[in-house]
Amino acid sequence: MAEYVVNEAGVAHARRLIEARQYVLRSEWGRVQPSAADENGYLERHSWEDYAAWHLGLTEGATDGTKARYGFVYGDFRRVHRMGIIACHYRAAEWGHKEIELAAHDLLQLLDARAR
Repeated sequence: MAEYVVNEAGVAHARRLIEARQYVLRSEWGRVQPSAADENGYLERHSWEDYAAWHLGLTEGATDGTKARYGFVYGDFRRVHRMGIIACHYRAAEWGHKEIELAAHDLLQLLDARAR
């Protein structure tokens, strides 16, 4: 199983989006989660740095500038999705990536407080 570290740039980007109210509270994550084609289209128009900002995790040992480097996507490349953060939290907890689990938890608490 891959090992991950928290992508601080991704966490910061999610926080900025939440503070700017750029989020979706209810969605079917399985339907709106970016597909490989969505990712490729985004990368045609944006930098790897921009792409990385949509992920909470960095894969240990993977090369920067490759899709394998980034994990735990939380939005649709436009907005944060509450269900995306929940999916990150759940997967991180399931796979034992405690730091990412806690980062997702903190983002969920921020989003829920902001959305009141």
